[in-house]
Amino acid sequence: MLVDSHCHLDYFSQPGEQAEIIARAVKAGVEEMVTIGVTLAQSREAIAIAEAYDNVWACVGIHPNHAGDVLPVVEPEVLAKLAAHPKVIGIGESGLDYFYDKAPKDVQEQNFRANIRAARLAGLPICIHARDADEDIARILGEERAGGHFEFLLHCFSSTRALAEEAMEMGGYFSFSGILTFPKGENVREVAAMVPADRILVETDSPYLAPAPYRGKRNEPAYTAFTAAKLAEIRGLAPTALADLTTRNFRSLFTKTVR
Repeated sequence: MLVDSHCHLDYFSQPGEQAEIIARAVKAGVEEMVTIGVTLAQSREAIAIAEAYDNVWACVGIHPNHAGDVLPVVEPEVLAKLAAHPKVIGIGESGLDYFYDKAPKDVQEQNFRANIRAARLAGLPICIHARDADEDIARILGEERAGGHFEFLLHCFSSTRALAEEAMEMGGYFSFSGILTFPKGENVREVAAMVPADRILVETDSPYLAPAPYRGKRNEPAYTAFTAAKLAEIRGLAPTALADLTTRNFRSLFTKTVR
């Protein structure tokens, strides 16, 4: 089986749509998925969706693009309390985004650190969004890990080899999306080939970043299979072996999913 380790099911909001999306995913061999929070309100919605479907998990957190929506930034204890729910398996997504720059950099950093500290309080991994901010991501991860251990996942990896190498040294995990199938995704494919086998996951980030042959269309968890097929090709694995590997890695990182 495959696991879509990062999607946004709350964005599929038409009546009955979520059930249809989830059914298509299962039919495609994507038997579990993680719906991700980007604000407090959407984090609570993610929990509600996970409660409604046995094969859906949730993460709760504040995305960097929403870091300035409510100030002061969220208290770590608030997220840690939400994360006590049995279907919440991680914190996030959080991180830094200097491409869209929708919040001041210092506010993004404060928010990122608060989410990291929530992960440490909850004893759960943090799912990290990194866009055009590799040096600061690496710096903050190093500084925060000096204050206590936490696991982390660089989701939808599209950053530099330098960040990948620093994350590998810190024991980080890497999740790959449909970008692997894009013509201009060569740098991502290079990283996908080099990171440790026991640290790789797959995702859609749906409804965004649909892989080939659906590029430009709305993405959905079922399309994890196309990204997984490309990753299997890159790693020189049979598709079934890649599915077993990434699902095993998912369980190792998100330990609350072990039933």
